Amino acid sequence: MHSRTIKSIVLVIATIALLIGCTPTFDEPLTTGSFQAVTGRDLRIVTGQTLYVPAYSEVLLGGRDQTHELVVTLAVHNTDLNAPIILQSVRYHDTDGDLVRSYVTDPIEVSALATTGFLVEAQDTTGGWGSNFIVEWVAEEPVSEPIVEAIMVSRSGSQGISLISLGRVIAQNDAESDISTEE
Repeated sequence: MHSRTIKSIVLVIATIALLIGCTPTFDEPLTTGSFQAVTGRDLRIVTGQTLYVPAYSEVLLGGRDQTHELVVTLAVHNTDLNAPIILQSVRYHDTDGDLVRSYVTDPIEVSALATTGFLVEAQDTTGGWGSNFIVEWVAEEPVSEPIVEAIMVSRSGSQGISLISLGRVIAQNDAESDISTEE
């Protein structure tokens, strides 16, 4: 064999190995920010909300066959100066309303003035052009309402797309209740 052929074969094998190693998997949700799981204690909930947050993992470009992928970051900003909030669930749904992914398995605490986020990679178009998040948060004392928004961005060459979508309250929880987080 010629050394040129051997080099070509090695290059092809290396390229395939690189592509296989770089293929994204979406089995585990990607998150940002630091937060602490709330387990092993009884929560005395005094307030909370369920929010609907529109998100777009892709946008249509003139036709059903032409789409542009977007990275989606769901940001949860605790706006309270002193008290934490607790995220009970963050669920990602597709255009048809079907559950794609649940990001929170156990309640997590977001400290006062802290922000945490959840990421949908650009290659993950399972949500489609009409995806959304349902976010449920609670608090053990009266707090300022958090700001929850989806930030969608993409860049191709020298052009970019960016969108922000604010969460909307679809249910309010102002009744005092007890929730056990025992494992």
